[in-house]
Amino acid sequence: MTAGDPDDEASTQPRSYASPACYAQEFEAAAQAAALPLPVYRAIVEQAAEAIVFADREGTICLWNRAAQQVFGFGENEAVGANLDLIIPERLRAAHWEAYGRAFETGRLRSPGKARVTRALHRDGRRLYVEMSFALALDDAGAVIGAFAVARDCSERVAASGGPHAPAAPVPDPIR
Repeated sequence: MTAGDPDDEASTQPRSYASPACYAQEFEAAAQAAALPLPVYRAIVEQAAEAIVFADREGTICLWNRAAQQVFGFGENEAVGANLDLIIPERLRAAHWEAYGRAFETGRLRSPGKARVTRALHRDGRRLYVEMSFALALDDAGAVIGAFAVARDCSERVAASGGPHAPAAPVPDPIR
Protein backbone atom coordinates (compact mmCIF):
# COMPACT_ATOMS: atom_id res chain seq x y z
CA MET A 1 0.00 0.00 0.00
CA THR A 2 1.10 3.53 -0.66
CA ALA A 3 0.50 6.67 1.33
CA GLY A 4 -2.96 7.93 0.60
CA ASP A 5 -4.33 4.49 -0.30
CA PRO A 6 -8.00 4.47 0.68
CA ASP A 7 -7.57 0.92 1.98
CA ASP A 8 -5.13 2.28 4.58
CA GLU A 9 -7.57 3.59 7.19
CA ALA A 10 -4.80 5.38 9.08
CA SER A 11 -3.92 7.48 6.06
CA THR A 12 -4.88 11.13 6.07
CA GLN A 13 -3.20 11.88 2.74
CA PRO A 14 -5.41 12.71 -0.26
CA ARG A 15 -5.79 10.00 -2.88
CA SER A 16 -3.40 10.45 -5.74
CA TYR A 17 -5.54 8.51 -8.19
CA ALA A 18 -8.87 10.23 -8.56
CA SER A 19 -11.42 12.42 -6.92
CA PRO A 20 -14.01 10.14 -5.32
CA ALA A 21 -16.82 12.25 -6.76
CA CYS A 22 -15.51 11.87 -10.28
CA TYR A 23 -14.08 8.43 -10.75
CA ALA A 24 -13.71 6.11 -7.77
CA GLN A 25 -17.05 4.31 -8.17
CA GLU A 26 -16.51 3.59 -11.86
CA PHE A 27 -12.93 2.51 -11.22
CA GLU A 28 -13.98 0.14 -8.43
CA ALA A 29 -16.79 -1.35 -10.54
CA ALA A 30 -14.35 -2.02 -13.38
CA ALA A 31 -11.93 -3.67 -10.98
CA GLN A 32 -14.64 -5.93 -9.54
CA ALA A 33 -15.96 -6.87 -12.98
CA ALA A 34 -12.50 -7.94 -14.10
CA ALA A 35 -11.86 -9.80 -10.84
CA LEU A 36 -8.63 -7.89 -10.29
CA PRO A 37 -8.10 -6.11 -7.01
CA LEU A 38 -8.57 -2.34 -7.11
CA PRO A 39 -4.95 -1.77 -5.99
CA VAL A 40 -3.77 -3.47 -9.20
CA TYR A 41 -5.72 -0.96 -11.31
CA ARG A 42 -4.35 1.89 -9.22
CA ALA A 43 -0.79 0.63 -9.60
CA ILE A 44 -1.16 0.37 -13.38
CA VAL A 45 -2.51 3.92 -13.68
CA GLU A 46 -0.01 5.42 -11.26
CA GLN A 47 3.03 3.60 -12.65
CA ALA A 48 2.23 4.01 -16.35
CA ALA A 49 5.00 5.65 -18.36
CA GLU A 50 2.45 7.86 -20.13
CA ALA A 51 0.45 10.68 -18.62
CA ILE A 52 -3.13 9.67 -17.85
CA VAL A 53 -5.65 12.45 -17.29
CA PHE A 54 -9.38 11.94 -16.64
CA ALA A 55 -11.87 14.81 -16.59
CA ASP A 56 -15.58 14.85 -15.82
CA ARG A 57 -18.35 16.27 -18.02
CA GLU A 58 -17.54 19.83 -16.93
CA GLY A 59 -13.85 19.46 -17.77
CA THR A 60 -12.70 19.23 -14.16
CA ILE A 61 -9.58 17.11 -13.79
CA CYS A 62 -10.32 14.12 -11.56
CA LEU A 63 -7.33 11.87 -12.22
CA TRP A 64 -3.73 12.94 -12.76
CA ASN A 65 -1.02 10.28 -12.56
CA ARG A 66 2.72 10.62 -11.86
CA ALA A 67 3.61 10.74 -15.54
CA ALA A 68 1.15 13.64 -16.00
CA GLN A 69 3.09 15.46 -13.29
CA GLN A 70 6.31 14.83 -15.19
CA VAL A 71 4.93 15.84 -18.59
CA PHE A 72 2.98 18.94 -17.57
CA GLY A 73 4.83 19.98 -14.41
CA PHE A 74 1.74 20.41 -12.23
CA GLY A 75 1.50 18.34 -9.08
CA GLU A 76 -1.56 16.21 -8.41
CA ASN A 77 -2.69 18.67 -5.74
CA GLU A 78 -2.61 21.51 -8.32
CA ALA A 79 -4.27 19.60 -11.15
CA VAL A 80 -7.06 17.57 -9.55
CA GLY A 81 -10.04 19.88 -9.19
CA ALA A 82 -8.70 22.32 -11.79
CA ASN A 83 -10.17 22.82 -15.25
CA LEU A 84 -8.49 21.27 -18.30
CA ASP A 85 -7.61 24.81 -19.40
CA LEU A 86 -4.68 24.34 -17.03
CA ILE A 87 -2.84 22.52 -19.84
CA ILE A 88 -4.62 23.80 -22.96
CA PRO A 89 -3.03 26.79 -24.71
CA GLU A 90 -5.44 29.70 -24.91
CA ARG A 91 -5.59 29.75 -28.72
CA LEU A 92 -6.75 26.09 -28.76
CA ARG A 93 -9.38 26.34 -26.03
CA ALA A 94 -12.40 27.26 -28.17
CA ALA A 95 -11.81 24.35 -30.54
CA HIS A 96 -11.12 22.00 -27.63
CA TRP A 97 -14.33 22.87 -25.78
CA GLU A 98 -16.41 22.65 -28.95
CA ALA A 99 -15.10 19.12 -29.63
CA TYR A 100 -15.38 18.17 -25.95
CA GLY A 101 -19.04 19.21 -25.83
CA ARG A 102 -19.81 17.46 -29.11
CA ALA A 103 -18.21 14.23 -27.83
CA PHE A 104 -20.39 14.30 -24.72
CA GLU A 105 -23.53 15.05 -26.75
CA THR A 106 -22.97 12.36 -29.36
CA GLY A 107 -21.04 9.82 -27.30
CA ARG A 108 -18.46 9.65 -30.09
CA LEU A 109 -15.03 11.05 -30.82
CA ARG A 110 -14.03 12.42 -34.20
CA SER A 111 -10.97 10.15 -34.45
CA PRO A 112 -11.31 7.33 -31.91
CA GLY A 113 -8.21 5.27 -31.27
CA LYS A 114 -5.87 7.67 -33.07
CA ALA A 115 -3.03 9.43 -31.32
CA ARG A 116 -2.54 13.00 -32.44
CA VAL A 117 0.14 15.56 -31.82
CA THR A 118 -1.11 18.76 -30.24
CA ARG A 119 0.16 21.61 -28.11
CA ALA A 120 -0.07 21.76 -24.32
CA LEU A 121 1.11 24.01 -21.53
CA HIS A 122 3.75 23.16 -18.94
CA ARG A 123 3.62 24.66 -15.47
CA ASP A 124 6.76 26.69 -16.18
CA GLY A 125 5.06 28.37 -19.15
CA ARG A 126 6.67 26.33 -21.91
CA ARG A 127 4.50 25.14 -24.75
CA LEU A 128 4.93 21.43 -25.35
CA TYR A 129 4.13 19.14 -28.21
CA VAL A 130 2.30 16.15 -26.80
CA GLU A 131 1.09 13.02 -28.53
CA MET A 132 -2.33 12.23 -27.08
CA SER A 133 -5.00 9.63 -27.58
CA PHE A 134 -8.47 10.34 -26.26
CA ALA A 135 -11.36 8.16 -25.12
CA LEU A 136 -14.72 8.58 -23.47
CA ALA A 137 -15.48 6.82 -20.19
CA LEU A 138 -18.94 5.28 -20.11
CA ASP A 139 -21.03 4.06 -17.20
CA ASP A 140 -22.79 0.68 -17.18
CA ALA A 141 -25.75 2.16 -19.05
CA GLY A 142 -23.49 3.55 -21.79
CA ALA A 143 -23.77 7.20 -20.74
CA VAL A 144 -20.64 9.31 -21.04
CA ILE A 145 -19.32 10.15 -17.58
CA GLY A 146 -16.02 11.70 -18.56
CA ALA A 147 -13.13 11.73 -20.95
CA PHE A 148 -9.55 10.68 -20.58
CA ALA A 149 -6.32 11.09 -22.45
CA VAL A 150 -3.08 9.18 -22.51
CA ALA A 151 -0.19 11.44 -23.45
CA ARG A 152 3.54 11.70 -23.82
CA ASP A 153 5.81 14.66 -24.43
CA CYS A 154 7.07 14.53 -28.00
CA SER A 155 8.60 18.03 -28.14
CA GLU A 156 12.11 16.74 -28.84
CA ARG A 157 10.90 14.42 -31.59
CA VAL A 158 8.89 17.22 -33.24
CA ALA A 159 11.84 19.61 -33.07
CA ALA A 160 14.22 16.98 -34.54
CA SER A 161 11.82 16.12 -37.36
CA GLY A 162 11.26 19.69 -38.48
CA GLY A 163 7.74 20.17 -37.15
CA PRO A 164 4.55 18.39 -36.16
CA HIS A 165 3.49 17.65 -39.74
CA ALA A 166 6.82 16.29 -41.00
CA PRO A 167 6.77 12.59 -41.90
CA ALA A 168 7.88 10.35 -39.07
CA ALA A 169 11.31 8.76 -39.38
CA PRO A 170 11.17 5.07 -40.22
CA VAL A 171 11.34 2.81 -37.20
CA PRO A 172 13.90 -0.02 -37.55
CA ASP A 173 12.45 -3.50 -37.49
CA PRO A 174 13.60 -5.04 -34.17
CA ILE A 175 13.44 -8.58 -35.60
CA ARG A 176 15.95 -8.03 -38.39
